Amino acid sequence: MSKSKKDKISDYKTNVMRLLDAAGVGYNHYSYADTDAVSGMDAAKAMGQNSEQVFKTLVTVGKSGEHYVFVIPVNAELDLKKAANAVGDKAVSMIKSKELLPLTGYIHGGCSPIGMKKPFQTVIDESCMLFDTIIFSAGKIGYQVEVAPDDLKRLVNYSTADLTEYL
Repeated sequence: MSKSKKDKISDYKTNVMRLLDAAGVGYNHYSYADTDAVSGMDAAKAMGQNSEQVFKTLVTVGKSGEHYVFVIPVNAELDLKKAANAVGDKAVSMIKSKELLPLTGYIHGGCSPIGMKKPFQTVIDESCMLFDTIIFSAGKIGYQVEVAPDDLKRLVNYSTADLTEYL
């Protein structure tokens, strides 16, 4: 990689990074934009990170009509019953991909719990507490940020719960 391209990547800022900067939250950032990674597991591998520490952001709708955000490790699946229980709704289901951008401001594969168009009830899998930091989307495909769960609280009002089933 030429020095100028590397500098562009290291100097690149997403809106999530700008929000972290504005809140005075320290973070590391990663890019896998120049790889063929398409899944969260691919992204973790491309970044050389532990897939238990790399999280994906999922948006659901409850039977109540409310929208909820769940943040879980990329090596796991969201257990919809556990998720519904965590937010006190009768049931939740994943929203359709085409609904994501107008609802959150993010596209599929680049959704972050930070900086959505409006705040949604957010729950992070309790496994996040096993790590000093977790890694999640920086709001654009190919870019991730690493933040301490306690520091994330400065930008996202979230709770933790057991949300996953492992494959």
